[in-house]
Amino acid sequence: MTYGELDAQANRLARGLLDVGVEPGDRVAVYLDNRIEAVVAIFGTLRAGAAFMMINPGTKAGKFRSLLARSRASVLILPGAALPAIASTAEELEHLRAIISIGAQGNGHSGLRNLLDWHGLIGAHSSEPPQPKGIDSDLASLLYTSGSTGEPKGVMLTHLAFESAIESIVTYLRLTEADVIVNVLPLSFSYGLTQLFPAVRVGAQLVLEKGMAFPHDTLRRMAAQKATGFAMVPTIATLLLGLDLSQYDLSSLRYVTNAGAGLPSELTRRFRAALPHVQLYLMYGQSECLRALYLEPDQIDLRPDSVGRGMPNQELSLVDERGEPVGPNVIGELVVRGAHVMSGYWELPAETAAKLRPGRLPGERVLHTGDLFRRDEKGYFYFIARQDDIIKSKGEKVSPRDVENAIYSLDGVLEVAVVGVPDPLLGSAVKAVVVTRPGVVLLARDVQRHCAGLLEDVMVPTVVEFRDALPKNERGKIARREIESPMATREHFGCP
Repeated sequence: MTYGELDAQANRLARGLLDVGVEPGDRVAVYLDNRIEAVVAIFGTLRAGAAFMMINPGTKAGKFRSLLARSRASVLILPGAALPAIASTAEELEHLRAIISIGAQGNGHSGLRNLLDWHGLIGAHSSEPPQPKGIDSDLASLLYTSGSTGEPKGVMLTHLAFESAIESIVTYLRLTEADVIVNVLPLSFSYGLTQLFPAVRVGAQLVLEKGMAFPHDTLRRMAAQKATGFAMVPTIATLLLGLDLSQYDLSSLRYVTNAGAGLPSELTRRFRAALPHVQLYLMYGQSECLRALYLEPDQIDLRPDSVGRGMPNQELSLVDERGEPVGPNVIGELVVRGAHVMSGYWELPAETAAKLRPGRLPGERVLHTGDLFRRDEKGYFYFIARQDDIIKSKGEKVSPRDVENAIYSLDGVLEVAVVGVPDPLLGSAVKAVVVTRPGVVLLARDVQRHCAGLLEDVMVPTVVEFRDALPKNERGKIARREIESPMATREHFGCP
């Protein structure tokens, strides 16, 4: 699809949404995977003055209904194949003015209230843009968090927030219309959206993949399309490093980004060795601000554990538990100030007040991320842990990331996650859950002995589990809450 075609279809959809009664500020739920229609839905919704709300197609029925109900979405856009599963839910939601179905509408669902056909709606309306509705401080998106630390919360992002973040990303990645960006990340994930919007901002080519379930197909497509850019999370990096990348012509690949979770330094080293010509950007962000930190590729060999310095057009600081600024090499909570910060959580005033607090200027609010970092003398930031993930053992604070980095350097380790588990003597015991490479056999004492040579005693895992795989959420991030309790494993070992 050309940009001209995208523009025309977005205008047609916007006019269709206005005809069914969508008003400025309404939420349009987009229940689609990575496909052209999802992109049209996003821009058509914005053209109509409404806010798009992406829902991952893998979302379970209970959560799906909850998201529609909480947001009071006016319109739902979905594939026809999904109609049987949502028919009863749709009938119960009075605020849902219309359902727009892409594809088959049979199977007895033609009686659904105001069920419309995507292609019919698009074809029935003019490609002339509707009159602009709204300003840059209006709501552009309701982006629900993964709920990894509790119930999903609807992050409210304005047009200005997106514009500010995207302009900064385009600047530091040096994107141009000559770039070809291959995206495997869900568009329901803020990291996926920050592949789409920068591509549109500069007129680059965007190739939408529906995930990494078939990595060889994705790599062949990257070679055929002469991809210049690719975004990954650590689980994708692990997958790629298990393949022989020399089989694919990735000579056009200019950069690869990592966000969503920190890339362990051992994986960084291995990735750099596998694709030495590629610029690797280590980054940090949250749905609440889209992006905040990035490490320039020429700094990776010097500080592989860092996620860099602040991106353009924002201010960052670290504060202690009293909210007072801390100096270099002191751990503190990251605070983000900028136009890209969310305007709040949808209808959650208490949660909003805890996250957005008064800044240094009268009337402004800044984002308290809940993530702990330290900053060196040159201004580079190092992720320590989420505040909720810090393990308090023997009266000391242990960063899971430090223990994970140590275990990743042990030969034969494919993946690892470290969490704290209740212990009557220690307060919390350090628990490591390890996935080994095929054919590799490790024992708990091998992991502990390796850690003892690299870490302080309090950081050495007292519990080690081996599993065939680590649980992951819909965004490819390790689901830490699911690994805090024991399960049937190849080996479970604990000691006081």
